[in-house]
This record gives sequence, structure tokens and C-alpha cells, in this order.
Amino acid sequence: MSQKPYYETMYILRPDIPEEEVETHVSKYRDLVTEAGAEVLDTQMRGKRRLAYTISGHKEGIYVQLTHNGDGQQVATLERAMRLSEDVIRYLTVKQEGPLPALRTGPLPTVTTEAAALETVEA
Repeated sequence: MSQKPYYETMYILRPDIPEEEVETHVSKYRDLVTEAGAEVLDTQMRGKRRLAYTISGHKEGIYVQLTHNGDGQQVATLERAMRLSEDVIRYLTVKQEGPLPALRTGPLPTVTTEAAALETVEA
């Protein structure tokens, strides 16, 4: 029996917006998905991270992952709102097949490049 596909939308917010405004954006995009007739499965704040390259003059960004399922029509609505927002500097939606990953209960651990380099030297 095949499982229903679900969608993962990862978006990056500008690093200079206040924390309250970040929560406002997260709620706004969750509500957009719900209003489009889809179900929000999970929202994960990945935190502020350094970007691989400069985007619109920013070297860091606040990463948020939104997992949702539906008929796919919600993706166009969600991405249009993100494209029009000045606070979203990048976004990407990926259609996933198979079982849902286990839900995380806390923030993800961050590993700096210095810590990773130390681990390889010690090994």
C-alpha cells in the first residue's frame, strides 16, 4: 500500500528581524497552508545559521522547516506569499514520498566547523 505524499517547505528569513516577527511569519505561513485546505504536520525552527554564500547582502539567515500534506494546491499559494515577502530571502518546497520522519521535540544541535575539525583531528 502506498502512502500519501507530503511536502517539506524550507524557508530562510532575514537574520535582522526580531524574534516576535519570526513567530508572526511562522504563524502566517502555517495559516496559509491550513486555509488552502491542507494540514500542517510539523514546524521546526532550525535557528540562525551562516549561509553558504551571500544572499541579498546577508551572510546569515533564520531557517524554518514546514511539513504539510494536501493535494499540492497549497504549495502555489504558500510560495507566492513567500515570493512577495521582503523578509523571506529563499524558499524551497520538496514533495516527499514514504513515511513521515520522526517529529523532533527540541532544537537541532549545531556543529561549528571548528568543532567538526577538532573531532577529525582527535579521531
